[in-house]
Amino acid sequence: MQKYALLRERVASSGIVAPAALAIPEPASDADLGRAHNAHYLARVQAGALTAQEVRRIGFPWSPGMVERSRRSSGATMAACRAALRDGFAANLAGGTHHAYADHGEGYCVFNDSAVAARAMQAEGRVRRVVIIDCDVHQGNGTAAILAGDPTIYTFSIHGAKNFPFHKETSDLDLALEDGAGDTEYLAALDAGLCQALEESQAELAIYLAGSDPFEDDKLGRLKVSKAGLAARDRMVLEYCRGAGLPVAITMAGGYARNVADTVDIHFETVRQACALSAG
Repeated sequence: MQKYALLRERVASSGIVAPAALAIPEPASDADLGRAHNAHYLARVQAGALTAQEVRRIGFPWSPGMVERSRRSSGATMAACRAALRDGFAANLAGGTHHAYADHGEGYCVFNDSAVAARAMQAEGRVRRVVIIDCDVHQGNGTAAILAGDPTIYTFSIHGAKNFPFHKETSDLDLALEDGAGDTEYLAALDAGLCQALEESQAELAIYLAGSDPFEDDKLGRLKVSKAGLAARDRMVLEYCRGAGLPVAITMAGGYARNVADTVDIHFETVRQACALSAG
């Protein structure tokens, strides 16, 4: 998507991070991906053996480049988790592919980077408990399904009640907002949800999906949250996590504003706030 290249250019040109801090991620390995996805699905993705129906469900055509991008997106979230555990905050300038299930992809998501990264951090002995804070406007259905029954990874999703996916999975905490919800309603719900999620999860690491698609002019969002409201959302998530002593790995997740510059503005503000808190 165009927004990813534009966001990287914006971050690089802004000077808010050192050039050396803009790293190219290693691709996630089969072992990494296998902690969240089954081997049959991984083999068929790698070989280009998905059915036409499976490709349609993902939403874009198979290619070797698609596989490489998807592996690197998960690798980037793993790297962001490691960096956050070292530095407090870190970001993957893509990621947030929360519609991918263990055995299939959907909604422009091939591999579930949040589940992959959370389990990688556990496997590496870095943390025992993780909280996933999903503020994309669409429910993190794949994440909820993959991690259902795993008490060590807490899933929290705040999303549109009537938006995709139309069959919702069950997260540890789901907050569903009606169409047209604006800044006040959104932020009040998020405040309550964050307090509950941080208390119940007892986590040592947060993965934050900072989707820009609750924005009032998003083509797929159906909510009415302003840019200022989304900046307040980011500040709330980052400050609450910092107050709880939680490192935060940030991913960008969805964003489909009518003007791509608005999407880039919102994602850039997320990164800027994380950098400002790190500096402070």
